[in-house]
Amino acid sequence: MRHIDDAERRRRIAVRHGLAPAYRAGDPVAATRAMTVLHATEPASVHLAVAARTEGVSVADVDTALYEERSLVKQLAMRRTLFVFPRDLLPAAWGSASARVATAELKRLAGDVERAGVAADGAAWLEGVAREVVDHLADGRALDARTLREEVPALETRTGQGTGAWSQLAPVASRVLTLLGARGDLVRGRNAGHWRISRPAWTSMVAWLGSPAEPAEEREGYAELVRRWLTTFGPGTETDVVWWLGATKSAVRRALGDVGAVEVSLDGGSTGWVLPDDADQTPDPGPWAALLPTLDPTTMGWKQRAFHLDPADVPYLFDSNGNGGTTAWWNGRVVGCWVQDPDGAVRVVPRGDVGDDARRALDAEAERLTAWLGGEVVGTVYASAMMKGARLP
Repeated sequence: MRHIDDAERRRRIAVRHGLAPAYRAGDPVAATRAMTVLHATEPASVHLAVAARTEGVSVADVDTALYEERSLVKQLAMRRTLFVFPRDLLPAAWGSASARVATAELKRLAGDVERAGVAADGAAWLEGVAREVVDHLADGRALDARTLREEVPALETRTGQGTGAWSQLAPVASRVLTLLGARGDLVRGRNAGHWRISRPAWTSMVAWLGSPAEPAEEREGYAELVRRWLTTFGPGTETDVVWWLGATKSAVRRALGDVGAVEVSLDGGSTGWVLPDDADQTPDPGPWAALLPTLDPTTMGWKQRAFHLDPADVPYLFDSNGNGGTTAWWNGRVVGCWVQDPDGAVRVVPRGDVGDDARRALDAEAERLTAWLGGEVVGTVYASAMMKGARLP
């Protein structure tokens, strides 16, 4: 069995993820393809992830790809998470990871509808509401959630949401839109707010893309997602793929077989997977530093991260739910985080002594990001303990 050591895995991060200066992408679409998808739970993370992997690409360039060219599209998929997909990868998600999310969402919401006494058959009632919403937007209109609730009264129907002390009655609107987004019937279109704030207008996916697109068959869809994941993140363990994909072990094993993935041994004694033609050693990218946003795909791409992240640092750099905060990287390892001062200046906060070379390189990246942000301060609800501590006076 071929062996791939941690040093090679870290070189792959530099080259394949476009983080070393010589390997940066030329545009937002190329940067997204390099990562398979970008996390989009927080809208600013998309722009910051692109900025880290490109030179000379602005906020407006990212918005153009998202809202004008529509070569990048937001889609709810793996682990019920919102991602930005390259347009051609959408059918694979619709038929597999997104469909799995939609099925689970329908089941949960149907149960709440029935328990609230809204309808004896919650699923049938929801399908009726879903059709009404899709028909309402079939002409290509784009409406925010509040306006949709006003124009489609069924969306104001209230059901129980949450459990225990957090239980409350709430309109079904957001959950129905989540269901329709996962199915690929609707899409989060233009953002009515600032690029750092999520205020999407919902519209028909067919109208947004300009033509209908059919979801891939489930097995085919999972295979394509796994193939692209291995291109970006391979080698990875079965545990990594199951976690990232949000699927079952059987689905992952079948997909690994369908793409012809081969086993490799990893440092520490575990077994990883790579594509069958992924045999070349990665060239030395030279010294490199990077500052990545919260929930960046490089940070969140694997479940087992010890080859680039000291396990002792996890409580400081991830929140209690496992969401990665901002990260500072030096030669393929996470060495700290970054924060912004009130004036917008980016400041690196290392976990320990990183050495003079790393400090200079990280400070240079901080200056680059400060200039790119142009005084804008980016907030987050996923601040790590280290980020919170660094912001204290």
